[in-house]
Amino acid sequence: MNFKLLPKYKSLIILFFVLSTGYQAVAQRTINDVMDSTTVNHLLIISKKYGSLSFSGYLQPQFQFAESKGTQAEYQGGNFGEYTSNRFRLRRGRLRADYMMLNEDGSPSTYFVLQFDGTEQGVAIRDFWGRYYENKWKILSVTLGLSGRPFGNELQLSSSVREAPERGRMSQILMKTERDLGVTFTINPRWKGAKLRNVVLDMGIYNGQGLAGPGEFDNSKDFIFRLSHKSIPIKNTPFTIAGGVSTLQGGLNHRLPVSYRMQQSNETWKMVKDSSANNINQVAPRRYYGADVQLATNKKSWKSELRAEVISGLQTGTGTTSTTPGSYPVDSKSVALPYYTRTFNGAYVTFVQTLNSTDNQLILKYDWYDPNAKVKGNAISALNGLSAADVRFDTFGFGFLHHFNPHFKAVVYYDVIKNESTQISGYETDRKDNVFTLRTQFYF
Repeated sequence: MNFKLLPKYKSLIILFFVLSTGYQAVAQRTINDVMDSTTVNHLLIISKKYGSLSFSGYLQPQFQFAESKGTQAEYQGGNFGEYTSNRFRLRRGRLRADYMMLNEDGSPSTYFVLQFDGTEQGVAIRDFWGRYYENKWKILSVTLGLSGRPFGNELQLSSSVREAPERGRMSQILMKTERDLGVTFTINPRWKGAKLRNVVLDMGIYNGQGLAGPGEFDNSKDFIFRLSHKSIPIKNTPFTIAGGVSTLQGGLNHRLPVSYRMQQSNETWKMVKDSSANNINQVAPRRYYGADVQLATNKKSWKSELRAEVISGLQTGTGTTSTTPGSYPVDSKSVALPYYTRTFNGAYVTFVQTLNSTDNQLILKYDWYDPNAKVKGNAISALNGLSAADVRFDTFGFGFLHHFNPHFKAVVYYDVIKNESTQISGYETDRKDNVFTLRTQFYF
């Protein structure tokens, strides 16, 4: 071998080594990563000239068994086929590249992320964004492109590190697909010794439909604000605490002179039609207000962690669903449909207990989502202009997770799903829609 040629191909040799050996992904990585010294230390250096490049990925093969054939399990990984109650699925298959350009003093300058998701249903882009770090005052960064929306805590946690197989029903309905196109301004002091280094303020402007649709379909934008505090120890206790408050101010433009909203008449709440030419181009509101907290013991063995979040506000959907639409809703004949605005509330509580070894974790989770807080039980009827979109669901989940090695883990998990009894057809009693999930995950 001609060793004199090695310097010429130094970058290619190092790149080949990186791709062939891989590395362990950073624990608790979030969708919308904030670059700090811990993350920088895990990046693999390709060359000083080109900056830092790292690769990560994970694969989630799973088997599920539903309580009945044709179970509507949209929020447990997708609905079952009409004649199916068990299935194998490739829930997620992610490959991600992170590129960081550092300044001469080691501070971050520019960050770029590209992530793909591949399953048996196809391949799609999940993240595609760039971030610029202002380094004169070391307080501001700007993220542009397709990225995670900085609302709450559960939406921020990557699906590779969450203990429960899926996010709660509330999170999936309000922020379908989690990501969106837009810009985020992040204020966080980064200079050495900054007293407020653990405080983060995110301010973002987004299209609103996220990956749930092909593109922006009206002029309304979502404005998201989140003030959060990173995890810190509680003085004179064995606990650490983190949390934040979030709000989303957005909406959808009416295309019809018709809209629906709840009104009370003779002590009865009904969905009432409003027919007025003034409705056209008016904004049907989406207003979310949330708070979250994360409490944990500061030890690895027998570690306990509690995460909770509550969100309430106004949500605009259609007559048949409260999910944020990905495109303007139309019927089977492509005729435009009116918007329905409802007052909602929801929450989740997740408890994770490490069992002696960090390889074993017990998971308990409860979440609820009430799409129409104005009505309950038998007051939900078609006579009052209501539908299945107004039915409350409570989900009780429990499971056990085991790490076989640093690159392979598995979780067994069971969701007990309860809907309130109403006068809506198919929802007079609790539906048989509980779901068992056995998921494995390979990751690097």
